[in-house]
Amino acid sequence: MIQLEKISKVYGNGDTEVRALWEVNLDIKAGEYLAIMGQSGSGKSTMMHILGCLDRPTSGVYRLQGKDIAQLDDDERAHIRNRSIGFVFQEFNLLPQLSALENVMLPMVYGGLSVQKRKEQATEVLERVGLGNRLKNRPNELSGGQKQRVAIARAIVNRPVLILADEPTGALDTTTSQEVMNLFSELNQQGLTVVLVTHELDVASFTERVILFRDGRVVEDPHTLPMRTAIL
Repeated sequence: MIQLEKISKVYGNGDTEVRALWEVNLDIKAGEYLAIMGQSGSGKSTMMHILGCLDRPTSGVYRLQGKDIAQLDDDERAHIRNRSIGFVFQEFNLLPQLSALENVMLPMVYGGLSVQKRKEQATEVLERVGLGNRLKNRPNELSGGQKQRVAIARAIVNRPVLILADEPTGALDTTTSQEVMNLFSELNQQGLTVVLVTHELDVASFTERVILFRDGRVVEDPHTLPMRTAIL
């Protein structure tokens, strides 16, 4: 589903040049569940931005479902972000003045659906993540774990093919982190491709594949780390 060929990302030039990524080759199959790890400055966040069509590589080829993303214009990339990719962030990024239902409805605004259809679809995914009784609650009325579930519901409401999660448990306690990771596992088992960035080995151990970045390169890509179901 994803093919990266010699992807590089360079910021600045001359004495100020910084190579965030350097000739990265990576294949991700549909339905995979993997983690990207690395120290600060290793390139993992830059890789996430490129995978999510939030940034362009300086050079190389990025194909998503056969499309060369680097060759698309801004409108086409925005359409892919909205329809094919769901994002989950550490700080949830929910609008405080909106209810859980309204937050989840937001990605569907540009999809041409009626308000009623958007409500039905948003309600369905909130029920799917266990928040059918919290539709009208605003973020300040929800726990950290509930906020992240709303964020996950928002990420999947347009039925994307890829979920990108950036430190999704970073603001959560251990028990809540496990609940959120179990939810990602369930979504993956239902067919979604899930890629998460984390610095926590316990979180990465839920996934089926862990990719280690260092100095802008992939230095380890084992396919042998089993999913973990025990309490973190």
